[in-house]
Order: sequence, then C-alpha cells, then structure tokens
Amino acid sequence: MRLSVATVWRLLKRHGWSWQAPARRALERDEHAVELWKQEVWPRVKAPRRRLEPGSSSRTRPGSR
Repeated sequence: MRLSVATVWRLLKRHGWSWQAPARRALERDEHAVELWKQEVWPRVKAPRRRLEPGSSSRTRPGSR
C-alpha cells in the first residue's frame, strides 16, 4: 500500500500528531561525527536495494509472472 504525503499528514493530524522541529541544535552534537556518518554510512543506507532475481506480484504463486 502506498500513501501520498498529504494522506499521511491527514492521518497524523487526525490522531493528534503535529510536525515539530527542534528550536535549536543540541549542545552535545558532534559535528565531526555527523560529517563522518554522512560520508561513510548514509551512502550505504540510501543506496536502493536491488533484487538478485525478478520478483513476483503474486502472494499465492511466488514463481509466476
């Protein structure tokens, strides 16, 4: 199931959630560690997952296409 951003926003509002952003950065924030994470970890996390074989849209017959 895929939902649009607008639909997710309506659902969150309906349940009492709101968009919040911190007023300031944390004093404990380590900028050097953040930059290292962005350079080393984020590219691996962001990379799209690739399937080794073609998938199937059928739940009952996984091998069919």
